[in-house]
Amino acid sequence: LKEAGLRETLNYGHTFGHAVERREKYTWRHGRAVAVGMMFIAHLSHARGLIDDALLDIHRDILTSVGLPTTYAPGHFAELVEGMRHDKKNRGGHIRFVALTGIGQTTRIEDATDAELKAAYAAISNTSAAH
Repeated sequence: LKEAGLRETLNYGHTFGHAVERREKYTWRHGRAVAVGMMFIAHLSHARGLIDDALLDIHRDILTSVGLPTTYAPGHFAELVEGMRHDKKNRGGHIRFVALTGIGQTTRIEDATDAELKAAYAAISNTSAAH
C-alpha cells in the first residue's frame, strides 16, 4: 500500500497532461504536457487552500527555468475535461488528481467541481473563469 502511494505520487500533473496530449494528437512531448498539468493542479490545489502563493510561484518558476510551458491555449475546456474523464486512474466516475499539500507531500482530489476545474483552466489559459 505504501509503495502504491509512492507510485501514485509520480502521477502528479498527469491527469491534465494526458488530456493535453490527447487533444494535441500526441504531437506534444510528454514532459511539456505534464508541466502544464502540474500548473493546472497547482492552481486547483491553491484554490482549495492546499498550497500557498509561494508554492504556486515555485511551480511556475522551476518549470519556466527549465524551458517548460506553464500555460495552455484558451477555448478547449470542454474537450480537456472530456479527456480527463477518460483517464485510467479515475474511480467511480470521478476525475482523480494527485495534488500537493507541501513540497514532497501529496493528497488526492477526487471531488473537484466543474467550477473548480474551469477556474484552474482559466488560471493557466489567462481567461476569466466565466468563459
